[in-house]
Amino acid sequence: MGIKIALAGNPNCGKTTLFNDLTGSSQYVGNWPGVTVEKKDGKLKGHEDVIIQDLPGIYSLSPYTLEEVVTRRYLVNERPDVIINIIDGTNIERNLYLTTQLLELNIPVVIALNMMDLVRKSGDFIDTGKLRERLGCEIVPISAVKGEGGLALAEEAIRTAQSRVPAEPPHVFTGSVEHAIAHIEESISGFVNKENLRWYAIKLFERDEKVIAELGLDRSLMKHLEQHIVDCEKEMDDDAESIIINQRYAYINTVVSDSIRKKRARHELSVSDKIDQVVTNRILALPIFAVIMFLVYYISVTTIGTIVTDFTNDTLFGAWIQPGVQSALEGAGASGWVVSLVVDGIIGGLAAPIGFAPQMAIVFLFLSILEDCGYMARVAFIMDRIFRRFGLSGKSFIPFLISSGCGVPGIMATRTIENEKDRRMTMMTTTFIPCGAKLPVIATISGYLMGGAWWVAPTMYFAGIIVVIVSCIIMKKMKTYAGEPAPFVMELPQYHIPSAKGVLLHVWERVWAFLKKAGTILFLCCVVMWFLASFGVKDGTFGLVDSEDSLLAVIGGAIAFIFVPLGFGTWQAVASSLSGFVAKEGIVSTMGVLSGLGEIESYDSTMRTAFDGFFPTSIAAVSFLFFNLFDSPCLAAISTLAKEMGSRKFFWFAIAFQNVASYMIALMVYQLGGLAIGQVAFGPATVVALVVAVLILYLLFRPDPNKRGRLRVHEGAPA
Repeated sequence: MGIKIALAGNPNCGKTTLFNDLTGSSQYVGNWPGVTVEKKDGKLKGHEDVIIQDLPGIYSLSPYTLEEVVTRRYLVNERPDVIINIIDGTNIERNLYLTTQLLELNIPVVIALNMMDLVRKSGDFIDTGKLRERLGCEIVPISAVKGEGGLALAEEAIRTAQSRVPAEPPHVFTGSVEHAIAHIEESISGFVNKENLRWYAIKLFERDEKVIAELGLDRSLMKHLEQHIVDCEKEMDDDAESIIINQRYAYINTVVSDSIRKKRARHELSVSDKIDQVVTNRILALPIFAVIMFLVYYISVTTIGTIVTDFTNDTLFGAWIQPGVQSALEGAGASGWVVSLVVDGIIGGLAAPIGFAPQMAIVFLFLSILEDCGYMARVAFIMDRIFRRFGLSGKSFIPFLISSGCGVPGIMATRTIENEKDRRMTMMTTTFIPCGAKLPVIATISGYLMGGAWWVAPTMYFAGIIVVIVSCIIMKKMKTYAGEPAPFVMELPQYHIPSAKGVLLHVWERVWAFLKKAGTILFLCCVVMWFLASFGVKDGTFGLVDSEDSLLAVIGGAIAFIFVPLGFGTWQAVASSLSGFVAKEGIVSTMGVLSGLGEIESYDSTMRTAFDGFFPTSIAAVSFLFFNLFDSPCLAAISTLAKEMGSRKFFWFAIAFQNVASYMIALMVYQLGGLAIGQVAFGPATVVALVVAVLILYLLFRPDPNKRGRLRVHEGAPA
């Protein structure tokens, strides 16, 4: 039977980086909690019988969030052969809190003392011998990001697992606390496995609700145990949970003082602290973040990205692939419809979004560098101050950051939010942030209107944040989502130079996911759209027809009236939007097929001329962009939303909310924006747009009825 090695540690301690190093995998790595939201398995390199399991990061075995529940349930119930406890060597005090709990599980433990490169750089010294003696388990220094010590760690874990001898739990608790825990152990010895006896006893002392519900002890025994707990609380003059926490940290302080020497005095600031004085400054933080994001999109979309995209579109597809394939097919005697399907439908449709893959790769490259160096963790901290004013914690901003790459992991990252109301509200709004798949849509419309203006992409990013904030303010005033936001606690990692391997793996993972989608979902979408745009009934006969007589024109024309108030009531624009419900990249594919361009020409007159039939005015194209950025996401994200929401009622409300919100935004943009610039005449739809704007402003600024209700209860309470 194989050996199972579980990786456990605090969020952001380097678990997933170590997992990738040990298994050769390329799991997503980021500098914030919640990147790993479920258990992942991989085989240790060179050992087919050794399974490495990457568990979600936790601060303790007293779970509050979904990913903490996943980790605790696995460790307690399934019991791996050995636990590798990854500890951040630059912040041992905080990390050892979990270590003391893991050692109580009676499972063999090996400690991976990570980030030793940063420890050495700071001049600090960790006496691993004394640390091993105090904790009673093996200590292996490593640097996961540099690939140092991983092999030695794995070999030590295998030896420890084969010995099957768990470490002797350290003597953390003293006096009456230890006496009460020992009595609880004796009282429940017949109700739990011997291996977990001490852990369960400590959890019962803490009054852990999940453990109490799991054991289902009879009332008389619980009353007996409760009396011992109460007696200890009276003696210690504190509640049981705080007593356990205080004694754990008292023990940790003795371990740290005995085995660690810091070079820098406590009052001295590290380099990271000095940088944070600027980038997390209350006044400068947001402008710095805005400037950084504008630079990211400026370089990615307007300069380097445009050069590579132009080559991909104009040369690779436009001059080489499409003409070459067309000549080959015609030379082979292929029929006209086959040539049209392959050249215009498949290659032309796929070329449209693939042509923007270089821009996406450059965006992902910059975002990966910002994440890996530690800056994006600061952004979550910065946004916590803002989000709390609107009823959300900084934990909600983490899914928004992840959604800038893809909405699927962004939705899954909401598992870090313990408040169910906040979690559902975040899931509903996280896909408002433009993901990588929406970048081609933004680039296409900005190219059609403005010759590829660099500021459009970052503006859409910040527009997404504004829509999120407005939506959350409105929903927080509803009884369904009312309540105080959960506190946001997160370790801020030390700034460090990103690992080139890690960054490139991250970029490749995102781009490859996009290309796989292009080869599957978009391929099918292109074929279907080509068929619908090429075939139809004319003069009572079904066959190849002009696009104006096609099935797609009939379908799009039948529902185009819905989008007339938004300015893009043409069947081509409607058909493009419909394909976006399958995959957002499909919007550009369909535009390329229907325009007859094949690939989307980058920011030139050909593209502007081709799309004039799609959008009667420039404000209509802007409305089209806003609608497709904020409506419900692609099918993959929708299916993830359904699974994570866990409620049909809330799922369908989320889908309705997203589409109604996008419709109202596009309506206001077209009617009110068009009226302001003279492209739209005043009419009934303009009145509706004004009413919608007034209604949104009312919901935004009205007093919170839930706060008023709580105030009345407080005022009416007896003195």
